[in-house]
Amino acid sequence: MELPVRPGPQRRRALTAAAAVIVAAAVAGPAAIALGAEDRTIAATEYALAEEFDGTAGTPPDPNRWVHDVGGTGWGNGELQYYTDKPENAAQDGNGNLVITTRAETPAGSRCWYGQCRYSSARLTTFGKFSQRYGSFEARIKLPQGQGMWPAFWMLGVPGAGLSYPDTGEIDVMEAVGSEPGRVHGTMHGRGYSVGGDGATLPGGASFADDFHVFSVDWSPEKITWSVDGEPYSTHTPADIGGNRWAFDHPFYLVLNLAVGGAWAGAPDATTVLPQQMLVDYVRVRGGDDA
Repeated sequence: MELPVRPGPQRRRALTAAAAVIVAAAVAGPAAIALGAEDRTIAATEYALAEEFDGTAGTPPDPNRWVHDVGGTGWGNGELQYYTDKPENAAQDGNGNLVITTRAETPAGSRCWYGQCRYSSARLTTFGKFSQRYGSFEARIKLPQGQGMWPAFWMLGVPGAGLSYPDTGEIDVMEAVGSEPGRVHGTMHGRGYSVGGDGATLPGGASFADDFHVFSVDWSPEKITWSVDGEPYSTHTPADIGGNRWAFDHPFYLVLNLAVGGAWAGAPDATTVLPQQMLVDYVRVRGGDDA
């Protein structure tokens, strides 16, 4: 799908914020709260999670919400980076963003599956901090670009009750490879199936590295729908998984990461410019079990 030309994210965000102020004043009264430096007043009960990354420059994301995965195991995909918990790889920038940075370096004390690590990056999750079944999950992100970059905003099912991956499921809200800077993908995975991979492409040769865009899924018991900037581009239901078990009936937690290399992205080459950054303006979750 090629996305239509739409008002820029900043403009839409301003309109959304203004509408939210009106709604909050009308129905929330004193329950309205300010979520950041911009005019982002919303009803206090509107979001199950509203992470605006409005911290001081150089500070980590809120440890009450986010934890680091650390290591250089390849993470099941032959990835080349070593994920650290250092602010050089993941920190707030003081301008309302979380910045995940990948660098060409060997982190001190690191070891990767292929030998001496050549890259560092970060992978943040809400495991043990926040999870939810059903609802709307969205993040506003400016992507990196270049051969070998693999940014993602995704969700994993919480293990338990005798279930582990892949039975617990995976929802890739947004994945991209840097060699295709104008295209993103949405996929769902369970035991015996990987469904989707459907892509959304910006018009006119634009790149997702040029500006922020909102990536989201709307998840209900009957279906999962993927969107970019509010435009749906893919929907999948239990009818699409060939009689296998529908893995999307329990809480999922969130993941933000910037991988390097791997089976899909391929290794960086002479054209790749490092460091590269993935800027996350916000992560917001609405709804819940009754969605």
